[in-house]
Amino acid sequence: MEENFKKEYQKSRLIGEILVEQGLIDPEQLTQALEVQRKKGDYICTTIIKLGFAKPQEVFKVLGQQLGVEYVELTKGKIDPKAVEKVPAKIALHYKLMPYKFEGKKLVIALTDPVNIHKLDDLKLLLDIDIKPVLSYEKEILENIHKYYGVGADTLEAIMARTDVGEKTKERASSIEDLELAVEEASIIKFVNQIFTQAVEERATDVHLEPYENELRVRFRIDGFLYELPIPESIKLFHNAIVSRVKIMANLDIAEHRLPQDGRIKIRVKKEELDLRVSVLPSYFGESVQIRILSSKSFLGLEHLGLLEDDLKNIETFLNKPYGIVFVTGPTGSGKSTTLYACLSKKNQPGVKIVTTEDPIEYQMRGITQIQVHPRIGLTFAAGLRSILRHDPDIIMVGEVRDLETAEITIRSAMTGHLVFSTLHTNDAPSAPVRLIEMDIEPFLVASSLEGIVAQRLVRVVCPHCKQPVSVSSGVFVREGLAVDSENVETFTGKGCEKCRFTGFKGRTGIFEILVVNDEIRDLIFKRATSQTIQEKGLSYGMHTLRQDGLRKVLEGITTLSEVMRVT
Repeated sequence: MEENFKKEYQKSRLIGEILVEQGLIDPEQLTQALEVQRKKGDYICTTIIKLGFAKPQEVFKVLGQQLGVEYVELTKGKIDPKAVEKVPAKIALHYKLMPYKFEGKKLVIALTDPVNIHKLDDLKLLLDIDIKPVLSYEKEILENIHKYYGVGADTLEAIMARTDVGEKTKERASSIEDLELAVEEASIIKFVNQIFTQAVEERATDVHLEPYENELRVRFRIDGFLYELPIPESIKLFHNAIVSRVKIMANLDIAEHRLPQDGRIKIRVKKEELDLRVSVLPSYFGESVQIRILSSKSFLGLEHLGLLEDDLKNIETFLNKPYGIVFVTGPTGSGKSTTLYACLSKKNQPGVKIVTTEDPIEYQMRGITQIQVHPRIGLTFAAGLRSILRHDPDIIMVGEVRDLETAEITIRSAMTGHLVFSTLHTNDAPSAPVRLIEMDIEPFLVASSLEGIVAQRLVRVVCPHCKQPVSVSSGVFVREGLAVDSENVETFTGKGCEKCRFTGFKGRTGIFEILVVNDEIRDLIFKRATSQTIQEKGLSYGMHTLRQDGLRKVLEGITTLSEVMRVT
């Protein structure tokens, strides 16, 4: 009887009071949470979690005890696929519930409000099965719905439910008129928007829609790696309509399926302006779409690129030069454009005229004149550069030196009193002057115009939420010329958690190799020295290689040894 009294007493008390009593939050935090709750209308538990006052597991465990309902942490439990099959996607999303498992003839479902009698009665009627409700956190429920049902599962169910649309999609939209009707369906529009929203939420830089014989694969590139998105199998039926919807948004020709097409889309997701670069390629099983997501949030200042103090000083020295060329080198996707924009942003002042020629313009910057290259109409890098010189710029940026003509004009621009920034595809910094000479540029022109070369790569950063120390042998550091005192050094690795998709990494940073072109380096370039000889001379003047810079960041706990070895 005393036990029953305790339970009833616990239920009658407010959850905030219990959290304070158990020391999970203090009275001031409760007062602050109540003020926020009054303004936004959330549950007090959700408000406390969002404000970071307590962890979801702690709060919901107490809430479960108060309500007399079991609390289930979905990320740690094993969800039964048969339970998922029992509940349609539209019901799971509408009621914000996750089927968990079967207990005898009862279906256990996780909800945020498991004591809502009206909702439970509705679900029992809709699913025609006895239900046992358990408590879970809304974020965990939604994440598991996306994981087990796939993005847009409810949308695809709604489309398939309509027989007229279903029949047309099964016939692969036999005519352009049929396709246009399918594309204008609100459900198709909603599904494409759901993919974009999910991509932004997961910090994806690229979205890939890849058709195969019996499937349409959707993948996101996150921190440089591709991850497959869970998508319902029925999506293959809507491939043509989805691609056409993307084409319409990018102002491309939906009737053209044989030629590659490129376009761009401007969208707003969660109050953030996004610029999407769309590339459509005809493949054997249909059109493949690649979408690059460019966000103003991904624009970084020079101080946030991952440059260590000595490298930052070298780049600032380049920026203060009155003329000459600074090349940023590396493969596609190594962050070259981000570095160039950070440099231009540093020099973007009212008294400085900056003009760029780019393909494409990735970030629009106020105060800088930016030119989009259009080779089909004759506006190449070289043609744009000739016109730029008539505008009396102080600083010029050339998106990429691809050919002899562009290289010659770029170098002559530097020699006539302009500071020029550009990119070049080489594996390291010492290879850049050799590549220019191989393009048939005279060695004396290369030697006299070059001021500095920055080679870079991107490495993944250890997740701060699951970071833990690990001891490794100092041998690899010593072999690369780094001073290490002991036989073993303490580094860090990510254990893997929800916030990093259990990869142990979250975000990326740069590793750099910076060659300052002094008189001795110029002399070697003039003599057509090999990249190996230039590298040895650079190292004698304090240059460090990409691997050395990566290992320095390992010692600082920024990244891991395996990640640096993978990239270098």
